[in-house]
Amino acid sequence: MPSSTPTLAIDGLEIHAGAALTLLSRLHALAESLPRRPGGTRLFGTSGLSALLDTSAMQAIAARHLGDEARPVRAIMFDKRPNDNLALGWHQDRTIAIRERRETTSYGPWTVKQGILHVAPPFAVIEAMVTLRIQLDDTPTDNAPLLVAPGSHRLGLVAEDDIADAVAACGIMTCLATAGDVWAYATPILHASAASSGHAHRRVLQVDYTATKLPAGLAWLGV
Repeated sequence: MPSSTPTLAIDGLEIHAGAALTLLSRLHALAESLPRRPGGTRLFGTSGLSALLDTSAMQAIAARHLGDEARPVRAIMFDKRPNDNLALGWHQDRTIAIRERRETTSYGPWTVKQGILHVAPPFAVIEAMVTLRIQLDDTPTDNAPLLVAPGSHRLGLVAEDDIADAVAACGIMTCLATAGDVWAYATPILHASAASSGHAHRRVLQVDYTATKLPAGLAWLGV
């Protein structure tokens, strides 16, 4: 069950209140410039994004958990709108974005999402990652806050048939937020979100970080 003040080390998640407040105007402009896609818009080579992440508190949060070699390797903008949004069932993030396909032992299957190569790596690669969710809008209970199963990041790769039992055992925490807050979580944590039932935008910039180097000439996509 979650502790009263969750930490990434113990529960697999923690909040950094107001950490992105100074970035909000630029993040809102970025969100408005993007096409909206169900399931999120994957970002690569987006003007200004890399510099924004490198020069902000986001890098400091990632480095706190991964060390000074932490770097952003995938970014997705989620945009739920009133009467136009989807629920997301319980799952683990299991793939990474790659620049070029190279057949490598224990890496696969390969998929393409919005024209970007993804591959399922050995799960230890996922376990060495941290994800930041930068909240562009207030996210009360009726605006599709992230739901997580605290402690599930320590369970390893959870089989699909075992996910419901894992969530029941770990419990559920609702990640409420105000615009400018940042939720950091261990990338393999079980998570979900409901469809929004409120009357507001719910935009989130999700950025995956790692300090891991990939083998056999594989290269992280980056941002």
